[in-house]
Amino acid sequence: MTNLAELQTQTAPYQLEDQVGFKLRLANQRHLEIFNRRMPDITPTQFAVLAKLRDEVKISQNQLGRLVGMDAATTKGVVDRLRKKGLVQSSPSATDMRRLEISLTDAGVAFATDAVETALDISAETVGNLTPREVERLLTLLDKL
Repeated sequence: MTNLAELQTQTAPYQLEDQVGFKLRLANQRHLEIFNRRMPDITPTQFAVLAKLRDEVKISQNQLGRLVGMDAATTKGVVDRLRKKGLVQSSPSATDMRRLEISLTDAGVAFATDAVETALDISAETVGNLTPREVERLLTLLDKL
């Protein structure tokens, strides 16, 4: 049976600080700190829904969740919280009464417009230590993951 000391001598040294997951977590923490400081009234998932609704105008709750990468239960919770804030509204689909269609309220349109501008600043601050070429390369590499 191999003990921990033997395993450590048989494999390359493991340095937590050099692992991709660790570095991604630190980068995400930095981004979330900037996001929370600059946009304290909503969460990143709420922002994603507002930004997507700004683009799509009216969309089924199910499709909305798929477009922002959330499961059905999470999407429902986010939509419910945004509805309570008066930023989104829902209505039954004209073609399928089982489907809810989600759209921004007038207040939601105004909020989303301002939030998208702030989000651009948040992204710029997050990658502020990188050159434009490095940012482009980072985004390409993240797409590959």
